[in-house]
Amino acid sequence: MKRRPVRVVPLADAGALARTYTKSMSLGELLASGPVMLLDPVTESMLELKNVPVDFVALDDVAADKPLYRPPGVGWGPLTVERPSNGDMATQPLPSAADSGGGDDYGVARRPAASTSDGRQPRAAAGRPEDMLVGDATRVAYHREIDDVASLLRAGLSVLVECEKLVVDHMWRAMVTMADRRGVLVDVPPEDGGMVPRSLRQRQLARLRELCRALKEREVLVIPHLDLLAGGPESGISSEARELIELLYSADAGSEIRVDRRRDRQILAFVDPSLAVPEVLGARFSVRLQITGCPMTVVGCDGTPQLLGDALVTRAEAERFSGFDAQEFYKHVAGMNPVRLREALEYAYADCAGLPEATMDDLRDRVRAFKAKTSAAFEVPAVKWDDIGGYAGVKASLDEAIGLIAGAGSVPEQLRRELIPRGFIFYGPPGTGKTLFAKAIANRLGANVQVVSGPEVTDMYVGESERKVRELFAEARRNAPAVLVFDEFDAIAQKRSGREDGGSRAGNAIVAQILTEMDGFRPDPLVLVIGTTNRIDIIDPALLRPSRFASINIGLPDHAARKEIAAVHADSFALDVDQDVIELVVGATDGRNGDEIRSIFRDACIGQHCRCEPADAFHIGRLVGKLQRASRERRAEGG
Repeated sequence: MKRRPVRVVPLADAGALARTYTKSMSLGELLASGPVMLLDPVTESMLELKNVPVDFVALDDVAADKPLYRPPGVGWGPLTVERPSNGDMATQPLPSAADSGGGDDYGVARRPAASTSDGRQPRAAAGRPEDMLVGDATRVAYHREIDDVASLLRAGLSVLVECEKLVVDHMWRAMVTMADRRGVLVDVPPEDGGMVPRSLRQRQLARLRELCRALKEREVLVIPHLDLLAGGPESGISSEARELIELLYSADAGSEIRVDRRRDRQILAFVDPSLAVPEVLGARFSVRLQITGCPMTVVGCDGTPQLLGDALVTRAEAERFSGFDAQEFYKHVAGMNPVRLREALEYAYADCAGLPEATMDDLRDRVRAFKAKTSAAFEVPAVKWDDIGGYAGVKASLDEAIGLIAGAGSVPEQLRRELIPRGFIFYGPPGTGKTLFAKAIANRLGANVQVVSGPEVTDMYVGESERKVRELFAEARRNAPAVLVFDEFDAIAQKRSGREDGGSRAGNAIVAQILTEMDGFRPDPLVLVIGTTNRIDIIDPALLRPSRFASINIGLPDHAARKEIAAVHADSFALDVDQDVIELVVGATDGRNGDEIRSIFRDACIGQHCRCEPADAFHIGRLVGKLQRASRERRAEGG
């Protein structure tokens, strides 16, 4: 069956491009050799094909209403094409591949609208795209990072990129294309049908060895999952990792590349932040870069700087949520990668389809719910300020900090970033509501919350505790705005010891890792860290510095606080109690914590519904007496 020709529209000299094309060139090499468009879309699987019939069509011969398609991995956004009076065609440079719609989700590029009177291209209303696919979103959001990697590849350097796996497939082609290199992908070979079946990792290593031997000049070896080939516990190196290290460091005599200062093979590799690779393997690369979250300002589809919420949110999505604010939107998606961001938007758009009028608050709530669904560790807190009785002074201090975080007041942005607290340590007796305060803060910030018990972090294996801390902070950044709560903080943040025993070294390492994570914080994405403890006297002094954790005492409630706490719990358990009963509870619970006061009304609710005992003064007084007797018995037993 005869192949249908690929119709290529050169934007420069059509004759020169046609003369350079030979049947030995792949279709991808042809499309990368000059600024071109396509009259028909092509898939990425076609880029490696050779002997493809090509028809070169002059731009002047294309009808004005005919859509032009951009080649996969090359150029996304309006392209300015001018026809000078002398009849020769001149073009402005193509937008970089970082803005492109490559991969399997290329877009349709139509001719730009007519210029305005001063020669500038008019922008669409609000500068928003009509459509935004995940590949386009990734390349727009990471334009600068892709450009940086491309410049390093052009210099002949090998690059290791640390990023989430969801974005790798949408970036590597753009990086290689911008660098004017050909990417050779380490793919997954099929089963070879041998007598002894080989594992997936073994087959990939064999494939990698083949590609290393066949690598040519101006080719870049692309390893999308280096961590899966060599990842494992930091305490040891697997046999496959050893083989991989030897392979990437060695200069193969069969390679067509001349060895030059150990840069015999140029490699672009990717690792996920949650998977460790041996340091010796990371040292093979000239440069290591980290790509996390999303920047606030990106290079939009029209080549101009735009807010992320303007560049990646379509016109229909912005119109669905009345009062859409790009800056406010960024606060809730700063830690997400572009793929997750687009999925969250599509979820919110579909979930609000039945609402008569969706607002920015609806969008925020849907994004929070989406993040909570994609992370089993985080939850959307339901605790409100009014659910916590008393503690007016504590609430006032926290309200001031929350106002700074939320951008309230007239504090300049740069100064505000310096004033935002990185975290709080809530200390005081048990049962005073320290974790409850943390969840209420998350609710007021419109953030998700993760509560981690301090002992959960500790591990018997060397390095595992620090890895868990790193993963907790990384997960919090991905779900920003987020509040990360370390309950029983003293279990992992005790004063560092100078002793040489293993337990002390492990504890010191956890504290050092927490300090590293705290000092490495960026103002965006917003992650607030809260530690709760009953023993602030044993917390490491380095963590108690005001620039790291602000200490807030949440002590036993006074008379006024106990009265508010009793009223809150009577209401939450739907008990019809009069003011005299409240006063009875308040007077009899001096020196008691909020949890003990709650237990009185909880037991009254059980008695009312299960034993038909009315929640009157007599019954509640009996419950107060029971609480006091239990307390005396604990003291008598030394509890």
